[in-house]
Amino acid sequence: MNGYQRPANANFPPVVKNIIIITSLMWLITLVVQQSFGIDLTRWLALYYPKSEYFRPYQFVTHLFMHAGLAHLFFNMFAFWMFGRVLENVWGGKRFFIFYFVTGMGAAGFYTLVHWLEYRTLLTHMSAQETQLVFEKGADILNHLQNFTNPYMAKLNLLLNTPVVGASGAVFGVLLGFGMLFPNTQLMLLFPPIPIKAKYFVIGYGALELYLALAQPGSNIAHVAHLGGMLFGYIMVKYWNKKRTYFY
Repeated sequence: MNGYQRPANANFPPVVKNIIIITSLMWLITLVVQQSFGIDLTRWLALYYPKSEYFRPYQFVTHLFMHAGLAHLFFNMFAFWMFGRVLENVWGGKRFFIFYFVTGMGAAGFYTLVHWLEYRTLLTHMSAQETQLVFEKGADILNHLQNFTNPYMAKLNLLLNTPVVGASGAVFGVLLGFGMLFPNTQLMLLFPPIPIKAKYFVIGYGALELYLALAQPGSNIAHVAHLGGMLFGYIMVKYWNKKRTYFY
C-alpha cells in the first residue's frame, strides 16, 4: 500500500472506542440501578429465548452491551480492542461497524436456532401438562434458586429463563476476521508463552469451542454463540472478498 500512513487514532479508532465506552457504561449503569433501585436491567436487555415471557426482539442487539461481571466485560473488551482496532483501521469505521453487529446478531440467531432444536426435542419427552407448568411456574422457581426435579422440565426451564449476555459472539467474529485478513501474523500466547500464527490460533480456538459446545451443552458459557459469531464472520469476509469491495 504505497503512501499509506498510520492513522493518528490507530490504537483507538472511533467505532472500537465508542463501543468499549458504551458497553462499559452499560455494565456500570446496570450495577448502580440494581444496587440503588433493585431493578435488574438484565431482565429487559439480555437475550431470552423467543418463547420466554421475558423475550423482546430488541434483545438481539441490546444483549451485546450487557455483561455478567467485571471480568467478563474486561476480557471481552480487551480482545475486541486488540483485534478490532486492526480491522477498523483496514476496513474503515462503517464497514467494521456493520461487521461487528452482523456477527453479534448472527451469533445470537445461531444460538437461538440451536436452542430451538433443543426445545423441540425436549417437548417430545414431556406431557402438555408438564410443559404448561414450566411456562407458568418456571421463572418463579428459578428466582428462588430452585428447579424442577424432572430433568426435561429442568432443562426446558433453564432454556426459557436463562438470559444470554455479552459481546462474545461478536468478539469471536472479529477474531475470525483478523485471522482471515492476517493469517500469518505472530501472536504470543500467555499460557503457554509461545508464538503462534493467527490462522492456527483461530482454528484451534474454533475447534475448542466446538468441542466444548458438544461436551458441555448445559454450560453457562454460550459456546454455540461463539461458533455462530465465527461462522458469520467467515461468511461476511468471504462475501466481501468475492464482491471485491475490500480495502486490503
